Amino acid sequence: MWYVYFLRCADNSLYAGITTCLERRLAEHNSCNKKAAKYTRVRRPVKLAYAEPQHDRQQASRREYQLKQLNKRNKEQLVESYQLANK
Repeated sequence: MWYVYFLRCADNSLYAGITTCLERRLAEHNSCNKKAAKYTRVRRPVKLAYAEPQHDRQQASRREYQLKQLNKRNKEQLVESYQLANK
């Protein structure tokens, strides 16, 4: 199982990515300089803001691309609806 996710960075920006393990990847973004994305290294700490499962890497990559194409307002709406559903 693959996941597409958004991270909320310390500067309130959103970072999109894919992974097979959300917990491991979040830890890497927050503490590992070699495995963290360059974007998130300077915007720590980051928190998981959104995640959705995908069947394989190809689908996860396609969905990540779709999410990255959204404007900031639509990304924020997606994150808000996710957080409300997961309270």
